[in-house]
Amino acid sequence: MKKTLILSAISALAVCASLGAAPASAAGVSACLITKTDTNPFFVKMKEGALAKSKELGIDLKTYAGKVDGDSESQVAAIESCIADHAKGILLTASDTKGIIPSVKKARDAGILVIALDTPLDPADAADATFATDNLLAGKLIGEWAKATMGDKAKDAKVGFLDLTPSQPTVDVLRDQGFMMGFGIDPKDPNKIGDETDPRIVGHDVTNGNEEGGRTAMENLLQKDPDINVIHTINEPAAVGGYQALKAVGKEKDVLIVSVDGGCPGVKAVADGQIGATSQQYPLLMASKGIEAIAAFAKDGTKPKPTEGKSFFDTGVSLVTDKPAKGVPSISVKEGLDKCWG
Repeated sequence: MKKTLILSAISALAVCASLGAAPASAAGVSACLITKTDTNPFFVKMKEGALAKSKELGIDLKTYAGKVDGDSESQVAAIESCIADHAKGILLTASDTKGIIPSVKKARDAGILVIALDTPLDPADAADATFATDNLLAGKLIGEWAKATMGDKAKDAKVGFLDLTPSQPTVDVLRDQGFMMGFGIDPKDPNKIGDETDPRIVGHDVTNGNEEGGRTAMENLLQKDPDINVIHTINEPAAVGGYQALKAVGKEKDVLIVSVDGGCPGVKAVADGQIGATSQQYPLLMASKGIEAIAAFAKDGTKPKPTEGKSFFDTGVSLVTDKPAKGVPSISVKEGLDKCWG
């Protein structure tokens, strides 16, 4: 695994170098950033990175977001606005990775470069490119860590999943399935959540990626089995909400929580013991490289290439914990705080 991560990092750096040849100025070029929400720290930082790089390159960037995670209608309307404005490129984190496809096709037919950020479309090649964390690997890392941390108790674990939305966007599926693979659970259909038959799984519930949703979903899972002792969460806001629900019933020390994001509040939650480990991703890199790709496309029609050996541009992932597990590569909370965002 360590060798794989090193090679992935080297490949990502090589692709970064090739994408770094974006023009110094792209004055007169317009672009759009469409995120799932304007409140999640991950998307706030993504917007910050896109705006900074757009200012540097002289690109006129308009930003849009759904009202909540899962609000695909607002994203469809945003794409229509971008088409009407003759944008040269769209950076998109889709809430409904299947339902958004017709709108994405319309944009591409209009000559607009569409790049999926963080969340691959379904199918992934519906976009011109994807800049994202290797979400399957992010899930595997926290799954492997949880299994190694529990030791022999993992074979009798009671596992719950705090997922994203009922539409099962690709980012949700990849992290879930990756966790199962890392923990030693057969995910059955790797493209679907909820068809597993492993008796250790208590259940799945959705959170909309926020604290309130995490609390409610955790309460629902506790009703199914009050002895649940492992929780996989789609992101750190959901994880913190889950922790709050456990603390309210005095079970916060009985449950191992793992997550994905790597924002500063989430890494601090690892330091405080609310989250055992989290897979850190890098939204600033996704956004800045996406803007550079639009500038390059505007200049001469060049489209971004994926990381060697992958179908997407890999922006990297690191497991953050102060309780390292043998055989699972990780960085410390201090290192995570040096690299965190939000």
